[in-house]
Amino acid sequence: MHHLFYLMGKSASGKDSLYHILSEQLPLLPVVLYTTRPQRDHEQGGRDYHFIGQEALAAMRAAGELIEERTYHTVAGDWTYCTAKGSVPLEQGDCLGIGTLESFERLRDYLGAEAVIPLYIEVEDGLRLQRALDRERAQEKPNYAELCRRFLTDTADFSEEKLAHAGIVRRFRNLELKACAAELTAFITAHTAPAEN
Repeated sequence: MHHLFYLMGKSASGKDSLYHILSEQLPLLPVVLYTTRPQRDHEQGGRDYHFIGQEALAAMRAAGELIEERTYHTVAGDWTYCTAKGSVPLEQGDCLGIGTLESFERLRDYLGAEAVIPLYIEVEDGLRLQRALDRERAQEKPNYAELCRRFLTDTADFSEEKLAHAGIVRRFRNLELKACAAELTAFITAHTAPAEN
């Protein structure tokens, strides 16, 4: 059986960096989400996200193509993220995805609990806030208000109660990127290795 390994964690926990490292080191098929939010300076369409407008999103929704979708009311307007049914090619092999606790639960409900394996990334809040500030400063047009909104929203979205309800037990602490990537690689490899006869 193939698995969807699903990275999640609060903003600035290093999910994107870990996703790219794991994508390069492991033979996992990417799950590329769709979003209506603006593309960031370093992002590539089709690799990081499929960047779409509201009309395309409405058409996908009407055609029943979505497994899950979430809309965030940001300081820059409403941004929707979603996973399309064709975005998770489990019939072809093990996959790697990235998202939120909410999207993880919806994908698990759709694909089955045995198919979706959570990879929860954890970082101490002070370090996470510093990383978020550093990342935002590097943008051509920093949006500190949105950074603050996301930082505070994460406290509720990833509360200990919600993590427990979702069955998240294992945590991968990202104090140093390479060490965390190595721990994740070992974990994924153990779950994808062929069973011994």
